[in-house]
Amino acid sequence: MALVRATEKRVGAEILVVGFARTKNARSEKRSFEIESGDMAIDKSGLIDALADMGATGDPDEVIKLPASGYKLLILTGLGEKNSSGIYSHERLRRASGAAARSLHGQSSATFSLPYDSIEALAAIAEGALLGAYTFDEFRGSSKSEHLPALKSIEIFTVKAKKKEVVALFQRAEIIAEQVHLTRDLVNTPPSHLNPDSMAQRLKKLAVASGLKVEILNHTQLKAKGFGGITGVGQGSANPPRLVHISYLPKGRSNKKMKRFAFVGKGITFDTGGLALKPALGMQAMKSDMSGAAAVVSAVIAIAKLKLNIAIDAWAPLAENMASDKATRPSDVIKIYGGKSVEVINPDAEGRLILADALVRAAEVGKKAGGLDGIVDVATLTGAQVIALGTRTSAVMTNNEKFREIFLEASTRSGEQFWPMPLPEELRPSLDSPVADLANVGDRMGGMLVAGLFLKEFVNPELPWLHLDIAGPAFNEGKAHGYTSVGGTGVAVHSLIALAEALATS
Repeated sequence: MALVRATEKRVGAEILVVGFARTKNARSEKRSFEIESGDMAIDKSGLIDALADMGATGDPDEVIKLPASGYKLLILTGLGEKNSSGIYSHERLRRASGAAARSLHGQSSATFSLPYDSIEALAAIAEGALLGAYTFDEFRGSSKSEHLPALKSIEIFTVKAKKKEVVALFQRAEIIAEQVHLTRDLVNTPPSHLNPDSMAQRLKKLAVASGLKVEILNHTQLKAKGFGGITGVGQGSANPPRLVHISYLPKGRSNKKMKRFAFVGKGITFDTGGLALKPALGMQAMKSDMSGAAAVVSAVIAIAKLKLNIAIDAWAPLAENMASDKATRPSDVIKIYGGKSVEVINPDAEGRLILADALVRAAEVGKKAGGLDGIVDVATLTGAQVIALGTRTSAVMTNNEKFREIFLEASTRSGEQFWPMPLPEELRPSLDSPVADLANVGDRMGGMLVAGLFLKEFVNPELPWLHLDIAGPAFNEGKAHGYTSVGGTGVAVHSLIALAEALATS
């Protein structure tokens, strides 16, 4: 992964990244631009005319490469339209620096000098550049040399380079990017190399290296202890399921004196739909169905490295949903951990079953440790989420509006897009079953909300709970944009870290 540092040193014969924005010109229809080079004074003569002649727009994601006197290469990254305040949002800066970093694959280093109005904005520039400097080529063979490696070294030019706050925020940016990259790597890893057991062992190795406690329950233990959701989903596969529990508690702190939260992530390492077999078209993207599990573990590792004053338990129920003679059948009844029975109407609505087990167990363990202050689940749960909110905006549902508002403020700071969705009571009867406590699917219309209502059944009403459906944003099957690569995106990691920071100081 690339490294970032702040510098006051001028670059020479190197790559320089600056911004450019559209400006309104009331007297002319000709497009006009303004070069935004932050604290660095550069020779702007001819640049604006060159941009106009090239048909530049200044739109976000636009990157223009030009030769320039004194530099090996000048990169201009679009900032969109400049408003009257002249201040760019942190996310606009994050995406602009990310787009520039993506354009510099194959280069060893570059200096970024973009406009900022605070050290937090400066940190956003660093975050975007680090997140954009990502490639995944672990499984390339003869074609590996044809794919350029990511940018290795990033310098951010600023007159505030020596301030302690800047150094600390850049260290934070490296930790965030490292863990987002980890989630991307896990999501991009093919299912031939990432099944429930191998993922569990990989997560354990990473967590232990960060000083975290890890417990893994295997298939036999899960079955003996009554985890019917995880075992029911995983029984059709030759690769048996696992439940990973990772604990973070700041050193020297008592369990009972700490705020404690649980993060639960859906970990279907591959989803065929089981006996409700999915169409072949698009099934290759189902290696991303463990994005939630990867996100919660990555977030907790980052929280530990940041040494936040908060206790977090991460839970990753891992299973492979396959079609076989042992697979769960439509109309089978399974018993979730804690005793509730579920009629499995649709074996392809499997994520909610493994989450139900983990939610109940997380609350149980949290209670024994002194009580949970809140619980968050993260899942690529429903296709209905994509239909409702598209591929860049995730959904958040809750039983506690205050908890949701804290999260939404945190996600806004992180730059990730989440939208609040309701849990309408009138949809709950559609989950009624004639033979069990409830069914795993209900009304097709409002399917994302019905899935949220199902999970709500396994959370104590008095326990603040958030359900994050990241089905669309977790895996980018389109073009790269901003700091987001093709494939696994690492969505939710940054927001969970920001949430923990907010909760630790509240």
